[in-house]
Amino acid sequence: MTHHPHMTPQDALRLASWISPAEEQPREPGHRPAYWLRGSFTWTPADGVATVHATAHGVYELFVNSKRVGEEELTPGFTSYRKRLQVQEWDITEHLVSGMNVVSVLLSDGWFRGRHGFERRANGFGTETAFLASISADHAPLLTTNEAWQSRESHITRADLMDGQAVDFRRCESREQAAPRAETTTADGWRPVVTRQGGLYDNRERLACPVAPPVRRIQELVPVSINTPKPGITVVDFGQNINGWIRLGKLGPEGTRITLRHGEILDASGLVATENIQAFDFATKTPLPAGQVDEVISAGREGDVFEPRHTTHGFRYVQLEGSADVLPHGDITAVVVHTDLNRTGHFECSDKRLNALHDAIMWSFRGNACDVPTDCPQRERSGFTGDWQVFVDTAALMFDVSGFSAKWLRDLAADQWPDGRVPTVVPNPAGDGPSGSVFEDLATGSAGWGDAAVFVPWSLWRAYGDKPALAEAYPSMRAWVDYAATTAAVGRHPDRAVERPSPLPHEQYLWDTGFHFGEWLEPDTPPNPDPARDHGIVATAYLYRSASLLARTAAVLGDEQNAARYESFAANVRHGWQTEYLGSEGRLREESQGHYVRALAFGLVPEGLTQQTAARLVELIRLNGNRLGTGFLATGMLLPTLADHGYLDVAFELLLSTGAPSWLGMLDAGATTMWEWWDGVTTTGARGSLNHYSKGAVGSFLYTHLAGIRLPANPDDQQAAYRTVTIAPQPGGGITSASAAVKTAHGLISTDWTVERGKFTLHVDIPDGVRATVELPDGTSRTATQGSHDFTAAIS
Repeated sequence: MTHHPHMTPQDALRLASWISPAEEQPREPGHRPAYWLRGSFTWTPADGVATVHATAHGVYELFVNSKRVGEEELTPGFTSYRKRLQVQEWDITEHLVSGMNVVSVLLSDGWFRGRHGFERRANGFGTETAFLASISADHAPLLTTNEAWQSRESHITRADLMDGQAVDFRRCESREQAAPRAETTTADGWRPVVTRQGGLYDNRERLACPVAPPVRRIQELVPVSINTPKPGITVVDFGQNINGWIRLGKLGPEGTRITLRHGEILDASGLVATENIQAFDFATKTPLPAGQVDEVISAGREGDVFEPRHTTHGFRYVQLEGSADVLPHGDITAVVVHTDLNRTGHFECSDKRLNALHDAIMWSFRGNACDVPTDCPQRERSGFTGDWQVFVDTAALMFDVSGFSAKWLRDLAADQWPDGRVPTVVPNPAGDGPSGSVFEDLATGSAGWGDAAVFVPWSLWRAYGDKPALAEAYPSMRAWVDYAATTAAVGRHPDRAVERPSPLPHEQYLWDTGFHFGEWLEPDTPPNPDPARDHGIVATAYLYRSASLLARTAAVLGDEQNAARYESFAANVRHGWQTEYLGSEGRLREESQGHYVRALAFGLVPEGLTQQTAARLVELIRLNGNRLGTGFLATGMLLPTLADHGYLDVAFELLLSTGAPSWLGMLDAGATTMWEWWDGVTTTGARGSLNHYSKGAVGSFLYTHLAGIRLPANPDDQQAAYRTVTIAPQPGGGITSASAAVKTAHGLISTDWTVERGKFTLHVDIPDGVRATVELPDGTSRTATQGSHDFTAAIS
C-alpha cells in the first residue's frame, strides 16, 4: 500500500460519490450475498502513476483488470464508522493496460451491517452497504464512483463475518470469473448502482488514513489428521486453534454441495461440536446458532478453489459434509488471518511445558488480533475493553502493538459517552450513546473494563514512549476518571445506606454503585451479572489506580496542575478504600484472592501492612488446596504480586500446577490457546470460548520475572520505551535455564541464564541508548550499558 501524506483522504475522494449495489429487497441478515460493482476508465502510460483511494460501508476486495489489488484482508477494517472510516490507498499502475481498464469491487456486509457481537445483532451501523473510490494519475482524476457504475449479485450467495460464507461457482462462467473476472460476464444481471447522499454519506471528515498494520493472510497450516467418523462426513484437525478460514480444492462434479462447519473441539463421536461457542438472547435466554458455517457448490471446473475472504472463523477443526470422496491432505489448507504485527518478543526455558504455554498464549493473541483486540474469534468477535486492559502488557512483550492499539484507542475515544463512561466493547455499533439493549447499556462503564481508557495508554507509554500518542489519549483518560469520580461522589450503595444511615466522609470516594462485572469467572464461581451487587471493593480499587496513572500521565505531559489534582484525589480514594475494606491486621473485610492481589498490585495497602496482607493471600491459596482462585481481572497480576512480596516459591507452584484451575491444566486437556473458563474442557464436554487470551496475561511473568526483563513502573521521558530497564531474573520451580529477548526502539534487549551446581550464570545484551540495572539472585546489583555482559552468582 502506498501513502502520499500531502493527499488527504478527503482531497482524494472529494469528487467521488457513495454508491450502493441495486438491491430489490435486502435478504435476512446472515443470508445476504456479496455484490459486484464495476466501473471503467482509459489510461495510457503517458498519464503516469495511477493511485486508487477506496473505502466502504462493509468489507470489500478491489480488482483491476481481474487482478486483486493489495494483500490486505477485510478492508476497510473495523472502526467506529460514524466517526472514523479508514481509506486504503494503492499504486495500481502495474495492473493497468493502455486503453480501457475495468475496476471490479466485491462488497459484502462486513462489520458495518452484518451480524455482530454476543447477540448477533445486524445493521449495527446502517442498513445498506456502499463503496467510495477515486483513481487518479498525478492527481488528475481518471475514475470516481458515480451513477455510471454497475452492480450485480456475485457468486458469493451469502457472506457474514459471524455466520459464514456460501459460494456457488455455477454463477461464474469461467474459473477466471470466480477469481474474479467480473468484467467478462455478459450484460445480463448488471444494473445501475444507487448513489447515496445525506447523513453519514456526507460526513467526509471521518475519512482517515490507517495507523495500524492491516489484516493479512499470515500463515498456512496443513492437516495433522483427516478422519471420516460417518459416511459422507470428513473431519479435519489442524492441530492448532486459529482465526482464519479454509482453502479447499477438488470441489467435485458440478452441483456438489459441500458444507464446512468450524469448531474448537470434537464430541465423543468425533464430530465437530459447537455448543461451547453458542451465545444466547439476553432477554429470553434462547440459544443462538453458533455460525461459522461455509458452503460451496461446485461448477465441476478443474482449478476452482474455495477460499472465503468475506468471513473469518475461530477453529481448530473443520467438518466437511457432502463430499463423496476421501479428502487428500493437499486439498485442504487452514489460512491464519490476523493483523500483520511485527514479532518483538521471544521466550524459552528448560521446562517444555512453559514453552508450550508461551506458544499457546501467543496463538491466543494472534487469534484475537483481527483488526481490533477481540475477546474471542468465534462467539462474539468484539473488542472488549477489559480483555485488552488485562493483556496489553503481555502483548507488547510479544509483538509491536503500538499502531494496533493507537487505532483502537481512537475508536474508544470516539465511542466514549459524553459523560465519560466507556462502552464494554469498542468499536461499538451503538456509538457514543445507549444501544437500547438493557444489559449492554447497563454494563457501559464497568470498572476494570472502562479503565482500559487509562491503563492501555499508560502501558503503551511504558513500552513505546510515544508522548504525542499519550497526549492524544489524555482527554479520554481524564473523561473516564472524572466520570468514575463523579459517580462515586453522588452515589451510595443501598445496602451501605441501610447499614449506615449517615454516610461517613470517606464514602464520597467509594465507587460502590452502578453495574460492574467484578472479578468475573473466578473458579467455581458462576458468573452473576447482577446490577444490585456491591462491587465497591473492586471498582474503588480501579478508581484509585486509574487516578494515580492519570496523575502520572499529567506529569509526563507537563500538566502540573492536574497532576497535583489527580494525585490528591487518588490519595483520598486510597484512604477511602482502606477505611472501608482494610482491617488493622492487613486483612480485607471482603476476602478473595482477586481482592488481595489487586490491593497489593495497585499499592492500596500501607507499607507497614503489606507483608501481613501478602501472607493472607498465600494463606487463602493454601486454604484453597494450593490452587489459584482469581478470575478475569486479577489473574495476570497474581504471580508478579506473589513474587514481588517474597513468595516467589508460591508463584512458581501455581505456574507449574496442573489440573483445574491452572494454565498447564489447560494444556494437559489439549488446549493450544487460552480458555475463557479455567475448566473449559472436562470429561463432560466443553463450555465457553477456547480462545480467550485474558488468562494468558500470565505470559508477562515469563518475561519480567523468570527471564527478568522489566520496564520501570512509572517512567518519565528519560526512562520510557526501555531507555532504562531492570534485568532481574528470578529462577525457581526447578527451572535450570531461561532466555528472553525483546526488540525495542533502541534494539534487542536479551537475557540468557542457567543454573548449574549452585552457580547462576547470566548473559545480557544491551543495545545503545539503554541503561540497565542488573539484579542478581544473591541480592547484588550492577549497572550495564551498551554491549554484552556476563554475570555469575551463587544460588541456593
